[in-house]
Amino acid sequence: AHKLVYQCNKADPDYWRAILFSVGEMLRKYGDDIQLVVVCIGPGIHILAKKPERPVPKKIRERVSSLAAYGVAFHACGNTMKSLGWSKDGLLDFAQVVPVGADDLMRLQEQGFAYISW
Repeated sequence: AHKLVYQCNKADPDYWRAILFSVGEMLRKYGDDIQLVVVCIGPGIHILAKKPERPVPKKIRERVSSLAAYGVAFHACGNTMKSLGWSKDGLLDFAQVVPVGADDLMRLQEQGFAYISW
């Protein structure tokens, strides 16, 4: 099976669209034969917030939820959350909190995940 991790670290709707489009394309191409993870760090974490402090277009929110429903894992950086004063309750239900986003990226690569950064 294939394994791919994306880094999402910007609060920009065009950036989010590009990443989510790529995730969707990989899911379409490989189906059940791929594990996909999106690690959200810094400003990128806003796509996982129930009430984001930066604007997240409705279509982006819907796309994130749809991809999660198809098994894409979304990880939220715990350090970023601390710096923003956020708790797990403020995240969408499917978001998984990891202690440190950069460490998560490293660990996943050590487990054989290919790494994509935009």
